[in-house]
Amino acid sequence: MPLATGSLARRAGRMLRTSLFTQVLVALLLGVLVGRLWPEFGSAVQPLGDGFVRLIKAMIAPLVFCVVVAGITKAGDLKAFGRIGLKALIWFEVATTVALVIGLLAGNVFGPGRGMHVDPASLDQGAVDAKTGGGHLPSTAQFVLEALPDSAVGAFAENSLLQVLVLACLTGAALLHLGQTKVPQILPFIEQAQEVVFTIVGYIMRLAPLAVFGATAHLVGEYGLGAMTTYAKLIAVCYGVALAFLVLLGLALKAVTGLSLWKFVRYTREELLLALGTGSSETVMPRMMQKLRAAGCRDDAVGLVLPTGYSFNLDGASIYLSIGTLFIAQAVGVDLSTGQQITVVLVLMLTSKGMAGVPGSAFLALSATASALGVIPAAAVALLLGVDRIMDSMRVATNLLGNCVAVFAVSRWEGALDRVTARHVLDGAAAAAPEAPGVPQAPAAPETPSETPSEASSEPSARDASVEK
Repeated sequence: MPLATGSLARRAGRMLRTSLFTQVLVALLLGVLVGRLWPEFGSAVQPLGDGFVRLIKAMIAPLVFCVVVAGITKAGDLKAFGRIGLKALIWFEVATTVALVIGLLAGNVFGPGRGMHVDPASLDQGAVDAKTGGGHLPSTAQFVLEALPDSAVGAFAENSLLQVLVLACLTGAALLHLGQTKVPQILPFIEQAQEVVFTIVGYIMRLAPLAVFGATAHLVGEYGLGAMTTYAKLIAVCYGVALAFLVLLGLALKAVTGLSLWKFVRYTREELLLALGTGSSETVMPRMMQKLRAAGCRDDAVGLVLPTGYSFNLDGASIYLSIGTLFIAQAVGVDLSTGQQITVVLVLMLTSKGMAGVPGSAFLALSATASALGVIPAAAVALLLGVDRIMDSMRVATNLLGNCVAVFAVSRWEGALDRVTARHVLDGAAAAAPEAPGVPQAPAAPETPSETPSEASSEPSARDASVEK
């Protein structure tokens, strides 16, 4: 018995040293414990999470630029890149609309706000103004205009992904036009810069457990666990709808590509847990780009679809906004007609596209929806202040998986997906991703070949050698 106990302890210690998933999971549990027992200390360690997010964000713009430029140049076809962008936007719009409609259906069926009988006069509109900082969501024209950079340096300094994408597309197009004979050193330089950025990300990822501990301790210390009982029905409906939506995404992924969403979740479990712990999907964008490339998606598809999805494909946020709108209407005793609920979908289809990067964007979108309907008091939006942070996990996981599924689907649609490589990687038959220095990696699953030789030969690999190194 002592020998078995010692062996178990050694195995647990080895997993804690080598597995990022284990480290983040332990940090998550410790954060909940510290925030519950010592809430003041839990609130004080928030800078651990904020600092990590800042470091990762500093790497996102140069990484996206390098990946997109290299992807366009290697693909050698600017028209194909345009088709990828158009197909991505179509996928995003369909996915967002489905998320909104499912959210409204669930809100009508389960009625999370029914029976609350809240008096709007008792609510504090100032609390919503403080949350949003007096900001506003951009109009459609303003959103398009702000996606165009007015300064090459400013796009990187402000970490504006859409502006960086525009600059990357222009640079890639220029390199294709000039060709390797006129600018032979530019593409190798960009590829080398990309490797440097991935290495820096690897160093930063070593701080991930500290970031998860700080963010979780702050969440529990600041808001406590009482909000979960007060808003239990709303939380259950939102998370249940998100799960149902992910099941639909899994079915769509299987139908379009033949791949399993569950296997992809297992393949990216470390990144998903980190995103959940920090409450930000941006913290794992670099690692997700690596893993999607390693899983058979072509560079140009990954470089365009994933970053664009962070602004255009907020499936989790769409679910929350649709259910949240019905929740506040039901709580104050307003019965929305079918026509008004259609208006909710149309308004949220527009406002959800301008949410990324705007402080308090969910409340701004809800306020805009309430104003458009004209029957919900604006102050009623304050009802969601106590539960908004708890919804982050649902929004982050759904947004992130929705964008990754979009990368696979659009890649398959465009012929930019190596399904043989994808199946082998998701089955654990290949390395999970190119590992940057200092980043612990969970042990790979046993090899389970999913292709027969005849199947493999019928679909030759189209992966670039630089992705597989």
